[in-house]
Amino acid sequence: MTDTNSLEVLIQALKRLPGVGVKSASRMAFHLLQHDRAGALALSRALKLAAEEVHHCERCHTFTQAEVCATCLDPRRDASKLCVVETPADQSALERTGAYKGLYFVLMGKLSPLDGIGPKDIGLKKLFDRACDGLVQEVILATNFTAEGEATAHVINEGLKARGLRLTRLARGVPVGSELEYVDLGTIAHALVDRR
Repeated sequence: MTDTNSLEVLIQALKRLPGVGVKSASRMAFHLLQHDRAGALALSRALKLAAEEVHHCERCHTFTQAEVCATCLDPRRDASKLCVVETPADQSALERTGAYKGLYFVLMGKLSPLDGIGPKDIGLKKLFDRACDGLVQEVILATNFTAEGEATAHVINEGLKARGLRLTRLARGVPVGSELEYVDLGTIAHALVDRR
């Protein structure tokens, strides 16, 4: 393989990252090769290690190196609450708030029939089994407020509401520190409906 081909392979690999186009991928590749060869090698080793060693937690489906993640094993967590999120990034965002002390289930996606993603693809059966383990009393639906996220929350709600569990949905409304005139109309409408 020639140098030019190796460079093109690197650019194409970087393009796989979300939001990275040809220009950004080229800029990253040139920077790493021109200014930070040690960083490029560290990045390649870290990616290889993560790809080989990180897998899904058997209980909540998030990323971990162990069979069961540290959150699921933490005895201080409230096992009666199960928060359903779409991705590990969503779980991480909730954890950074410090406001939630229950457990999680990470779907690793959302329902999207147009993209061929159905209930089996996001592990709804595993979620339903986990929610009905006898410990969980409340399922918090924390999917995103997109059409697919709302549809996913609806399907989960319908699948679990007959099983005696309390089902709640994250509130939506006006962001803290914002001014009403700059908030989109849909957000204001939902804030009015969900007011307390």
